[in-house]
This record gives sequence, C-alpha cells and structure tokens, in this order.
Amino acid sequence: MEIRDAKPDELAEIGSIRVAAYRADGFLSPRSEYEPTLRGLGGDGAGHVLAAVAGDGKLVGTIMLQTSGAAGELVTSPDEAEIRALAVLPEARGAGIGRALLDAVMERAKREQVRQLLLFTQPDMVVAHRLYEEAGFLRLPERDWSPQPGVSLLAYGLTLDPDA
Repeated sequence: MEIRDAKPDELAEIGSIRVAAYRADGFLSPRSEYEPTLRGLGGDGAGHVLAAVAGDGKLVGTIMLQTSGAAGELVTSPDEAEIRALAVLPEARGAGIGRALLDAVMERAKREQVRQLLLFTQPDMVVAHRLYEEAGFLRLPERDWSPQPGVSLLAYGLTLDPDA
C-alpha cells in the first residue's frame, strides 16, 4: 500500500470513498445535508488530500489536512491545522490503512510546521476515537462544537514537534 497526495482527477472517487465509509458505519444518512461537503472536501484546492492506494492501484482510503488558512472553526491560530474526513473503504478495513493514513497526515503536518493538530469526530465514532487516542491525541472538551442543533462534535488534539 502507498500513501500519497491525491491527484486532481481522483477527487470525485475520494469523495465517494468518504461517503461509502461514513454510510457503512451509519454516520451519514442517505439524505444528509453533510454529504455534498464530505464529497467535495479538497476540491477547491484548499488543504492536502492524501490517498491510500492498494497494490493493484485501487484507491482504498483517504484523509485530509487543512492548515490555518483553509481550516474551519476548530483552528484558531496559525500554528494549528485540522484533520478532516479519515475514511477507509469497508472492504479494505483491518489492514492498518487508517493508521497509515493518520501517520502520513501527522508527518505532513510536521513538514508544514504545525504545532497543534486538531480534529472533530462524532461521539459514536468509537473506532476512530481509539485510533486517535493510540496515536497520542487527547480529548479537548473545551473545543467541542455543535454546528447545528442536535449535532455535537468532539474535539481531539495532538501537540507536534516539527523538528522530531
């Protein structure tokens, strides 16, 4: 498996991977208002979209890094960045792809001189929570956010040493 920058002509497929992964776990309903956002992340050129590519060339996962100029509500200073839309196709899970994507985005953040790596996650994404915690992320309840009534997002953060 290879983790690399996504190519512009792969972004539509990456959007489909995100939707498939979120739907498989019940995190995205068929009529979700978030689906167009999830599909389109990175299509405007803001941020770094990484792709996991299997040995046969098939895209099997993705993750995105948004630095302070392109990030959302979570990022409050220039030395912070946000991880978005970690997703692995259901049939490709269990092979360490999610962890490899997370490691790759952490390395990218270090190269970008990010000091604090942040992310939002849904409360019921417990498998993702475990992955983040194993990588050293800590809960940041003071940064939790509700983008709309009835939707709560949990914040996690990791302090990076770009020189390490």
